[in-house]
Amino acid sequence: MDIPVRTTLRAFSFAAVVLAMSGCAFAPGGHMDYEAEVAPLTDQVEVTPITPGLISNYRARPAQTAPAPPELVDDIKQYVYRVGGGDILAINLSTPLDLAQESGVQRQTVEALTYIVQPDGTLFYPYVGRINIHDMTVDEVRAALVAGLSRYITEPQVNVSVAQFRSKRVYLSGAVTEPGFVPVTDVPLTLIDAISASGGVTALANTHNITLTRDGQQEHLSLYQLLQQGDMRQNRLLKDGDVINVPVAEDQNVFVLGQVLKPGNMPVGNERLSLTDALSRAGGVDEDRANPSGVFVVRENSPESDKLATVFILDISDATSLMLGARFPLQPRDVVYVTAAPVSRWNRVLSQLLPSVTSTGAFVSVIDDIED
Repeated sequence: MDIPVRTTLRAFSFAAVVLAMSGCAFAPGGHMDYEAEVAPLTDQVEVTPITPGLISNYRARPAQTAPAPPELVDDIKQYVYRVGGGDILAINLSTPLDLAQESGVQRQTVEALTYIVQPDGTLFYPYVGRINIHDMTVDEVRAALVAGLSRYITEPQVNVSVAQFRSKRVYLSGAVTEPGFVPVTDVPLTLIDAISASGGVTALANTHNITLTRDGQQEHLSLYQLLQQGDMRQNRLLKDGDVINVPVAEDQNVFVLGQVLKPGNMPVGNERLSLTDALSRAGGVDEDRANPSGVFVVRENSPESDKLATVFILDISDATSLMLGARFPLQPRDVVYVTAAPVSRWNRVLSQLLPSVTSTGAFVSVIDDIED
C-alpha cells in the first residue's frame, strides 16, 4: 500500500524534531539552550495571536442548535420493520365467512398463535406450508398467508404482528450505563433512543466524540452537541448491526507547562476549559519568572493539514487580556506553555515544545525553566 508523500514527510519532520530535542528538553533537570542551532519553524507551524478579532470569530459562530436534516426526517417517516430469522410472530385467523353462515354462528377470531421465523427466514403455517418471509414487512407476510390460505378458505381474515423482536439489534459499548444491545423494533430507533435505552452515559464519558460503525465504516458524532446544544444533525436512524461506542474521557486532558505555580495535566471534561481556567487551576503564572508576553497554546493539526501545529499566543502583560483567555476554549491535548523568555524568541521555545504535542497522551515531563 502506498503511503502519501505528505504523511511521510510529516512523520519524518516530527521524528527529526523529537530526536533533535529529546536530548535537552526531556533530560533530568532539562534546560533549554537558546543558543543552540534550531531549524526555522515558520513552515511547520501556523502562528495566531489571540486577539479580540479571533475571539469575535468564536463568538460569531452560529448556534449549534439545528433541526434534523430532511433526509433523516424522511427516513424516520418511511421506516418500516422487516421480519428476520429469530423473530416470533403472532398470527390469528378469523372464522371463515362461509363456515359461519353454514353453521349459523357468528364469526369468531381464533386466539393468536405464535410462530418462530427460522434462521433462514422461512415460516411454516398450516395449510400454507413453508414460505420464505425474510425481509418482508408484516403486511407482506399477511398477504403471503392470505394467498396460501385462499386455496382452502374463502376470503381468509388473517392478522399478523411481531410478538418478539429478536432478529435485529444495535450494539452499545464504552462509557454507557448498560453496555450491550438494544433490539430494533417496529418503532424507529435513533441514536438518542439507543443511548437512552442503555441507561445513558456515565460520568466518565467523552460525549464529544462517539463512534458509529456501520458496514465497516466509522462516523464520528458529538453526543454533547446533540443533547446539550440541540444539534439534531448529530442524530442518526440506526440499523441492524450498528455499533455505537462512547469512549472514556481518559485522554481529554490539557497540559499546562512552564512558568506556572502548579504545572501538570488537567481534565477538560465535556464542558471544556478556557485558557484562563487552565491558568487558574495551575495556580496562576509565576510572576517572578514568567514573561507575560509569552503564553502559548500549542495545538496539533489534523494529518491532512500542511502544518504540524497551530500556535496561539496571548500577551497577558495587560491583565485585561485574561478576558480574551476566558473566551478562548481549549481542546483536548492542547499544550499551554508560559515562557520565561521574550516572545521574540518563540521559535526556539516552540522547537523544544513541539515533541510534547506529539506525545501519545501520557503526561510529558515538566520543563523546569526557560532562561534567556
